[in-house]
Amino acid sequence: MSVETNHWWVYMVRTTGGKLYTGISTDVDRRFQEHLDTSQGNNNKGAKFFRANKPVAVVYREACADRSSASKREAAIKQLGRDQKRQLIEA
Repeated sequence: MSVETNHWWVYMVRTTGGKLYTGISTDVDRRFQEHLDTSQGNNNKGAKFFRANKPVAVVYREACADRSSASKREAAIKQLGRDQKRQLIEA
């Protein structure tokens, strides 16, 4: 998926243990690489969550108009239960 610089993205990453991490970024592919590097001990730019949970893949992306709407959507997704998140990913 191409990166559009005028969009913020909400994304979910699945870990090797099956956990889901939700975050926001203007460049999901770059952010995933930062998380992956952090899990391998190569940098500290990724979320601390990935020090103990190795990321496997980005399983969900949703474009948002701006950072504010992305942050609000991220918070809403984090409130969902696991089954609801799974439905969102599979939709």
